[in-house]
Amino acid sequence: MTRIAVFDLDGTLVDSAADIHAALDRLMVSRGLPGFARPEVVGMIGDGVRMLVTRALAARELPFDERALASFMADYEAEAAVLTRPFAGIPAVLDSLAADGWRMAVCTNKPEAAARRLLDALGLSPRFAALGGGDSFPVRKPDPGHLRATLAAAGAAPEQAVMIGDHHNDVRAAAGCGVPCIFAGWGYGPVHMAEGAPVAAAPCDLPALMAALAR
Repeated sequence: MTRIAVFDLDGTLVDSAADIHAALDRLMVSRGLPGFARPEVVGMIGDGVRMLVTRALAARELPFDERALASFMADYEAEAAVLTRPFAGIPAVLDSLAADGWRMAVCTNKPEAAARRLLDALGLSPRFAALGGGDSFPVRKPDPGHLRATLAAAGAAPEQAVMIGDHHNDVRAAAGCGVPCIFAGWGYGPVHMAEGAPVAAAPCDLPALMAALAR
């Protein structure tokens, strides 16, 4: 049976915090407000762009504003790959998994258009059989329907899959699908978000952990 590895994007495949940080700071500057420290921004990532902007505005004691969301998205999508790069070791691991017969997909709460543009800019798109963005389906992580729909788009079933992500949303979506999950310990989420899932300290740990789960 062909196995499929489903990866989260931000904090798992790519280190995108710097570009997200820069776009949030530009949003704040446009409103005459101070920017953020990197740890603040990292703590806001993982629940989709609407929640990201909601948290950023709340940190400045402002209510959510649809115009702020639209402004952020237009700015961020144009500058999403300025500083963002795959985490060290990710390209080699993707090569290794492909050589071992794994298919791959991406399941992210980032809007699909932004995720696709980022993967295209980094030359990663051809590696993935499907991309399930945060607005691709009626639900998103941690709802297991997001992962299930991404697998269906890749022509795969949950019993073929392993999920890899750095947030409890990934762990919970996988659990709801009956899919084993590996927590990306190099990512943005604190390790307690693993909630009992095996932790890969670095991308190079993935092939062995995935092989063990695939038995």
